[in-house]
Amino acid sequence: MQTLPRFRSATFLKEHIFHTMAFYHPTCIDKRGGYFQYFRDDRSPYDPERRRLVNTTRLIFNYAMAFLHFRAPSYLEAARHGLRFLREQHRHPDTGHYAWMLHVEDDVEGRRTAQVVDDAQYAYGLAFVLLAYATTLKAGVSEARAWLDETWEQLESRFWDAGAGLYADEAAPGGGWAAYRGQNTTMHVFEALLAAHDATGEARFLDRAEAIAKRVTVELTEHTNGLVWERYRPDWQPDWEYHRDNGGDTFRPWGFRFGHQTEWAKLLLLLDRVRPLPWLLPRAQALFDATMTRAWDAERGGMFNRMAPDGSIHDGRKFFWVQSETMAAGALLGQRTGLPVYWRWFDRLWSYMWDYLIDHEHGAYHHMLGPDNRPVGNDKSRTGKTDYHTLGTVYVALTALPAAAT
Repeated sequence: MQTLPRFRSATFLKEHIFHTMAFYHPTCIDKRGGYFQYFRDDRSPYDPERRRLVNTTRLIFNYAMAFLHFRAPSYLEAARHGLRFLREQHRHPDTGHYAWMLHVEDDVEGRRTAQVVDDAQYAYGLAFVLLAYATTLKAGVSEARAWLDETWEQLESRFWDAGAGLYADEAAPGGGWAAYRGQNTTMHVFEALLAAHDATGEARFLDRAEAIAKRVTVELTEHTNGLVWERYRPDWQPDWEYHRDNGGDTFRPWGFRFGHQTEWAKLLLLLDRVRPLPWLLPRAQALFDATMTRAWDAERGGMFNRMAPDGSIHDGRKFFWVQSETMAAGALLGQRTGLPVYWRWFDRLWSYMWDYLIDHEHGAYHHMLGPDNRPVGNDKSRTGKTDYHTLGTVYVALTALPAAAT
């Protein structure tokens, strides 16, 4: 019988970070500029010319966080390498806008250039730009301070809907916003605002984070049975029909996403650490508890992906980030409440990830499993692989362990 590691161990969690980082470092670094972002299970890159903004910024975050915790100079240089590509290729020098998707190639003189293939302007993308700048600023990249402020101003001027108290998703080409609204954008802006406050100490970032968290997890959920719905109309009323019949949409699928319930629980508890408010812990517990009674596969283990409004499972696949975000939320709840049930969930989720999702041979995580816990496909992720979720949540779990855990 296989002996499982001590999951509630700082030593184990740090070794796991190294194991995951080893999948990317230095393989993901394109010495001519930026990062490779698409990998098969065996770590071989494919589609090396395609660069998505969110993947570039998430890899910068990974390297900056690794440097902050382990102080290896190669990690900081790799973060700076990504920043150069972000500033020189993704960012338009005249408008300051960031291209969503690039195709990189060498010109006749062997210089690496990038062609914009998708210039859509998403607040979701800027959220991760802000996160990258905040994390690298904390890691000692002083020039990132001006870039952080610049990005905050872009979010304010281009996406902040003061009347709604939330962020619009997409800037329309002719001005204003596209009609679609989704909570995921605001959630990731919230995450970036916490990082910006951590890096600068400025209360404006925390003030905005508090306000949008209450809008999404308290006020909007009054219309959605206490859970966070994903899709909204421009007036921020739930859009129950958006993509109901489009099951293949990766970024805007229909239904309640279990991972976002627990990701919000994690984020609310991180806010609670720096700005304790009486509503934060109860909402985090309610989101986590309601999710685990519905999402856990009691027969085969692991958390399902999505639920229909009537409570039925709409998507039975098991995604790596869902399990990992929930693991971190369980650790924070265990630390904050002292209740053993949350640490049991922490152990149960780690055990599942260890058995099925972690690639012990090549490193990193399988992106997606079927309901039977078998990997789907032979690529780590079709949307680009960074393991930003799984690395970030392990850092969070490290902060929640009892002081004696080694």
